[in-house]
Amino acid sequence: MSEIAPLGRRAAVEFVGTGALVAVVVGSGIQAAKLTGDAGLQLLANSTATVFGLGVLIALLGPVSGAHFNPVITLAAWWTGRRGSEGPDLREAAAYVPAQIAGAIGGAVLANAMFAEPLVRWSTHARWYGHLWLGEVVATAGLVLLIFGLARVGRAHLAPVAVAAYIGAAYWFTSSTSFANPAVTVGRAFTDTFAGIAPASVLPFIAAQIVGLVVGIVLVAVLFGRPAATPAEDVVVPHGAHHPAATGR
Repeated sequence: MSEIAPLGRRAAVEFVGTGALVAVVVGSGIQAAKLTGDAGLQLLANSTATVFGLGVLIALLGPVSGAHFNPVITLAAWWTGRRGSEGPDLREAAAYVPAQIAGAIGGAVLANAMFAEPLVRWSTHARWYGHLWLGEVVATAGLVLLIFGLARVGRAHLAPVAVAAYIGAAYWFTSSTSFANPAVTVGRAFTDTFAGIAPASVLPFIAAQIVGLVVGIVLVAVLFGRPAATPAEDVVVPHGAHHPAATGR
C-alpha cells in the first residue's frame, strides 16, 4: 500500500466525500418527489441511489482517507485506536469532523441548486419522536458494529459493498430511515425537501447517534474482542501504510 496522504488532503477528501454523499441523498429525494407521489416509491428511489452512490464513494476515496464521511466513524476509530498508534489522533479527528460537517452542508446546498430549489431553506420536516430516536440508535450501532467488525476479522476490503448494503437495508428496517451520521443530519436540515429534517429535530437525532456509537463500540468489544492484525487506520477501507499516527502529516 502507498504512504498515508497528508492530513490536509485527507480532510479535503472527507469534505468532498461527505458533500457528494449528501448531494446524492438530497438530490435523489428531490428527483423522486418530482417523479411520483407514492411515498414508498420515493423511499425506494432515494435508498437505491444512496446505496450505489455510497458504494462508489467508499471505493473511490477510501484509499486516501478511509472514507469515514461520518463523525461517528471518525470518533470510533480514534477511541478504539487511542491506546496505540493504530487510529487517528485527536488532531486528525479535529480535522476530519469539521470537514465532514462543512461538506454535508455544501452537499445539501448543491443538491438544492441542481433542482432549482432555494439554496438554503430550513427543513420543516419534523422528526421529533422517541421511536425515531430509537431507530437512530439501532442504525448507528449497527453501522459501527459492521465497519469495525469487518476490520477486526480482516475483511475491511469488503466495506464498499457491505456498508452500502447495510445503509440500504437500514433505510427500510429502521423507523428513522437510518441517518446514522451527525454530519449528514446537520446537512439535511438545510433543505426543505423529501430528505430534510427540521433544525429542532437535529440535536435529538445526533444524541441518539452518539448513544448508538457507544452501543456499537461495546458490541464490537464483546463480539470480536481486542484488535488483532488489522489496524484502526484501515477503517472504513484499507488506506496507506501502517504507521504511527504522527507519520505522513
